[in-house]
Amino acid sequence: MKRFSFIFILLIIIFTSCKKDEPAIEVTPAMARDSLYFIMKQWYYWYDLMPVVTREDYNDPYELMEAMRYRPLDRWSFVIDYDEYMEQVQGTFTGHGIRIGIDNASKARISMIYRNSPLYAEGVRRGWIIKSINGTDIAPLIIAGNFEAYNNIIGPANEGVRNTFIFQKPDGTETTIASTKSTFTLDTVILYDTLHLSTGLTGHIVSESFILPTENELKLAFAFFKENKVKELILDLRYNPGGYLYVAQTLASYIAGNGLAGTTFAKLQYNSKNQAANSSFPFIATSFPMSLQKVIVITTRVTASASEAVMNGLKGFVDVISIGDTTEGKPTGMNGWAVAEKYFFWPVTFKIVNANDQGDYFDGIAPEKLVWDDITHDFDDRNEACLNEAIHYLETGTFSGKSAVSFIKPSPQFSEKPSWVNNAFIKEK
Repeated sequence: MKRFSFIFILLIIIFTSCKKDEPAIEVTPAMARDSLYFIMKQWYYWYDLMPVVTREDYNDPYELMEAMRYRPLDRWSFVIDYDEYMEQVQGTFTGHGIRIGIDNASKARISMIYRNSPLYAEGVRRGWIIKSINGTDIAPLIIAGNFEAYNNIIGPANEGVRNTFIFQKPDGTETTIASTKSTFTLDTVILYDTLHLSTGLTGHIVSESFILPTENELKLAFAFFKENKVKELILDLRYNPGGYLYVAQTLASYIAGNGLAGTTFAKLQYNSKNQAANSSFPFIATSFPMSLQKVIVITTRVTASASEAVMNGLKGFVDVISIGDTTEGKPTGMNGWAVAEKYFFWPVTFKIVNANDQGDYFDGIAPEKLVWDDITHDFDDRNEACLNEAIHYLETGTFSGKSAVSFIKPSPQFSEKPSWVNNAFIKEK
C-alpha cells in the first residue's frame, strides 16, 4: 500500500500490485462497482443518509456513485479514470491554458491564463475580449451554460488541436491568433509582486491551485517577500478550487509565522464508524515566515476546499479579511481509493474544522465586502475592482463605503480544467 492523504480529499491511495511473473488482475466494471458499494457503506461521511440502492441495478462505479450520493449536501463525490486523475494532480495539462468569463456587457473575456500556455506566449492576457473562436461568438454559449456546444467548437483536450481566435485587446485593436493545443506544466502561482502603498511595501500573490508544482512556486514567492521585507499581504484565491492539504498548510504557515508551529491548523472529523481516523494538521515552521496579524483574501464562488481551509485555519490566529464574493462552501474532504490503476473513487469521508472546531460553511464563507470579479483588468492592475478595494482597506483601515451591490449573481465561466478538481489533497511527505 502506498499512502497519501488529501485535504478535502484525504488521499489514501490503495494500489493493487502483483509480481512481474503474475498476470495482472482484470478489474471489471461490476467488480469496481461492488467495491465502491462497500466503501460507501463504511466510509461515506453521510453513510446513514444515503439513498437505499440495489448495486446490481448499476453497470459501473460511475453510475453507482451518482445513485448513492447524499444530494442535499454532497456536490463533490466522484469516480474518475486513474490516468486522468494522476495527470491532473501532477500538473500535466493539455489545452490552450485559459479560463473564460463573461463581463457585465455580456462579452467573453480571458479571466485567467497560464504563463506556460501557448496563448500566453502569443501575448494574450487576462481582460482580452474573445470576439470569436473558429468564427463563432462563444459568449452566448457560455451565458447559456451550453458547454457541450463550446467543446464541440474548441475540440478535445489533445495535442495538435488547432483553433483560430479573434481577440480585442485593451487598446481596442483586434488580432487573430491561430493557437494549437499543447501539453505543458501548470504554473499555479499566477503572479507574485509587491505594491508600494502609503502604509509600506505590500506583497501580492495570485494562487490558482495547490498541486505538486505549487510548493516550489510558493517558496519562490515568499522568499521574494522576505527579501523585500514585505509586512502585509493580499492573497488572491478567486480561482483556487483546492489541492494538496500540505500545500495549503504550508501557505497558511508562511502567513501565520513560525510562532504558531505545532498549533492546530486543521482537524479532520470522520463518521461515527471511523472515529479512530480523526487527525490534526499543525502549522509548520518555514524558511520564510511572515508572521502577519492580518491578511486580505480575494474570493469568488470558485474559491473552494483547500483554499477555504487556509482561510478557516488562519481564523483565530490571523485577522482574515475577505473581499469579493462568497466562496464555494466545501468544508468536507475525501479519501481516495485507486483500483488496479483503472479507477479512482473519491467519496466524501470527513469534515474539516479549524482549531476552534469551526467549519460548517456549506453555504460558503461570505466576504466582508462584496466586489465584482473585474475580468476587464489584469490581476496586477490597480484599477481591477477587487485589488483596488484591498489596497483601499490596507491604506485606510476601512472599505470604500457602501457596497455597490448587495448580491452578486455568479458570472458564467468556462475552464479547460475538469470540475472535479474542486477539492483539496493531502500528500504525506
